[in-house]
Amino acid sequence: MNLTARFEQALLYAFQAHRQQYRKGSQIPYFSHLISCAALVMEGGGDEDQSIAALLHDVAEDQGGNRRLEEIETLFGKRVRQIVEGCSDTLKFPKPPWRERKEGYIKHLFSANEDVLLVSLADKVHNLRTIYMDFQEVGEQIWDRFQGGKAGSLWYFRSLLEIYKQRYPHPMVVEFERILSLLEMN
Repeated sequence: MNLTARFEQALLYAFQAHRQQYRKGSQIPYFSHLISCAALVMEGGGDEDQSIAALLHDVAEDQGGNRRLEEIETLFGKRVRQIVEGCSDTLKFPKPPWRERKEGYIKHLFSANEDVLLVSLADKVHNLRTIYMDFQEVGEQIWDRFQGGKAGSLWYFRSLLEIYKQRYPHPMVVEFERILSLLEMN
């Protein structure tokens, strides 16, 4: 895979969109999550469009909804827009209740294409990694950071795992399951 100036432009776009955000309960810039997701997509065999979508996967959901999707399509193309849209659990503001959004996202993944499944999987693998690392430091208190709490969050990740195993048996699914199992044991 060759990365072009489009990828560089997407890096800057993602950084500017999320520059004021931090990971939940930390002082870690949110941008670290985006570049980690893009790295996972690249390492998982993704192409440039998928890698760009990984950088931008939260822009519309967190930073402007449909207006951002239109910008993404103009700047990076229809395929990137479709992946970003497919990885968003809502474009509404204010956001609907947590459980409703997560149930909708799970249902959506049953028919999502492989582009969306790859970027979604990279996103969730990175989320689980950071949750597990933070769990090592703060213990059960980690779950207070999430609207679903421990039970809801583990339900959500377990539901996603089952979809990935059925629809997209990518090698990253093994890591996802391993980390989730470690969190479920505690």
